[in-house]
Amino acid sequence: METKILKVVRQGEAFGVQSSKTENGTIQKCNIVLREMGGSKFENEYVCAMLGNLAACRFYEGDVVAATLRFSTHEYQNQVFQEILCTDIVKLNK
Repeated sequence: METKILKVVRQGEAFGVQSSKTENGTIQKCNIVLREMGGSKFENEYVCAMLGNLAACRFYEGDVVAATLRFSTHEYQNQVFQEILCTDIVKLNK
């Protein structure tokens, strides 16, 4: 895992997805786009998933956050996909 200081580009709405790890079989998920700090729109960006209670947190364009990201890959039908999970996120600016 890696913790970074990032700027929020945008965040989608939370929605339910199936999960075998929860009692009721579903968990809330939302996607957030985070950009590394720098002077341009060409800095590295990450499309991250936020799960559970974290998916209910709301962040807005321009918010500066400290986020812990977990990078992983999985294979599906002979294709490899990268996933980025935001495991913790805290707004730094007011």
